[in-house]
Amino acid sequence: DEVRVSGNKETSEIDILERLDLDGWTSLIGFDAEAARARIAELPWVKVAAVRKVYPDELEVRIEEREPFAIWQHGRQLAIVERDGRVIAPFEGGRHAMLPLVIGYGAAERAADFVNRIRQHPELASRVKAYIRVAERRWDLRLENGITIRLPEAGEDAAIAEVLRLDREEGLLSRDIAVRFGN
Repeated sequence: DEVRVSGNKETSEIDILERLDLDGWTSLIGFDAEAARARIAELPWVKVAAVRKVYPDELEVRIEEREPFAIWQHGRQLAIVERDGRVIAPFEGGRHAMLPLVIGYGAAERAADFVNRIRQHPELASRVKAYIRVAERRWDLRLENGITIRLPEAGEDAAIAEVLRLDREEGLLSRDIAVRFGN
C-alpha cells in the first residue's frame, strides 16, 4: 500500500518506483526485494540500494547516490564523472554546470589529484575555466579570459608557483595577451 523512498537527489522517484516492478497485484509476501534492489542499483546515479519489506503493507527503499566530481569532455560528448573518473551520466546542464570541466583522453581518471592541487591556489583556481589533458602526459589550464597556461610534463608545481609569482609582480594573468605566429 505504501512505498517510502529516501536518499535520492539525482534519481527520480518515478524511476525507482518503475524498477520495483509493482503491478498492483503483488503481495508483500511474494515480492522479491533482492531482485528489486538489483534493478534499482542499475540506475546511473545509484551507488548503493536497499529494499526492505515492512509488514504488513509497506516497502522501504533507501539509496546512496554517486558523488559528481567533474564534467568530462571527450570529443563532442559531455559526461558527469566521479572522482575516480567513472562516468555517472551524460551532462545535461543544470546544477552540475559549476563542476570543473576536464577535457581530453585520460583527463577524467587523472583530474582529481590535479584539480585539488590547483585548488590549493585560490587566486589561480578561481580563474580556471577548463583543465585540459594533453597527450596523456601533461595539463593545460584554460582561463576564463582565454589565456591558456601550458604546464610542463614534469615540474608542474614549480611552473604554477612561477606563474603565480609573475601574476603577483607583473599582473600576468590579467593582461591582454596575444600569441603571434610567423613574421
